[in-house]
Amino acid sequence: MKSELRKPEWLKTQFGGLSHNFAATKKQVSDNGLNTVCRSAQCPNLHECWSAGTATFLLLGNSCTRSCRFCAVTTSASPPLPLPDEPERIARAVKSMRLGHVVLTSVTRDDLDDGGSSAWAETVEAVRRENPQTTVECLIPDFRGERTALERVMSRRPDILNHNVETVPYLYETVRPQADYRRSLDVLRMAGIEFGLIAKSGLMVGMGETEDQIMCVLDDLAETGCRHVTIGQYLQPSFRHYPVHSYVTPECFERYRQYAEGLGFRNVQSGPYVRSSYHAAETLYRKINL
Repeated sequence: MKSELRKPEWLKTQFGGLSHNFAATKKQVSDNGLNTVCRSAQCPNLHECWSAGTATFLLLGNSCTRSCRFCAVTTSASPPLPLPDEPERIARAVKSMRLGHVVLTSVTRDDLDDGGSSAWAETVEAVRRENPQTTVECLIPDFRGERTALERVMSRRPDILNHNVETVPYLYETVRPQADYRRSLDVLRMAGIEFGLIAKSGLMVGMGETEDQIMCVLDDLAETGCRHVTIGQYLQPSFRHYPVHSYVTPECFERYRQYAEGLGFRNVQSGPYVRSSYHAAETLYRKINL
């Protein structure tokens, strides 16, 4: 039996006390009956982000129809139908929190005819109607590659269109068997090249991949028109999930950052605690300043 890896010092962060902003963010989420990926996916940055008054809203409920072995979100073959007023609830929360930039994501809902894309479109519209100055980032599922569903969201022209490839193709069958690497690249290509959106993606490391495999993924992402990427350490949510194979060093994260920037990526977040929506607004700020 493989012994459990011990966390290195660079992963042993100290959390500060809970701020007023943390309590206010928690209250807004609770009062509006909303889900956040911060909680559902056990994000290690929850305290930092909520204390800064930011959160990533989770659409379409909190149960996913897929069973990726790295993800802490609960799974179900037939989750409850999404709440019809969820778009308006999210829009109100964004307004109450006075967010300048909001990240929307969702569980994957393969049980719905349109994959939940109509709810996605309605949410983007509701947020913009209530918050015309707020920029919107959509971290979308692949909608099974169905063009109509993807067009429905992309035609709303979010300020950032994010879709994570998550890992290297070699590991897909093991850790995300219901997904398809090439399909994910097609989603990003459609966003970045066909629709001319700011395309962003993310992946985790420490799952048994090699450095060369990560660099090949970065090559593939660059070819799609994606110019913004996040790279973070995989952390096993529970003993039932896929195990951590290695803790990637800060030096290796720096090599990934330099390699991505050499390919033309404009914003690269690469580090142990980096996640898809970590410091998300920096993607836009970097775009504006180029």
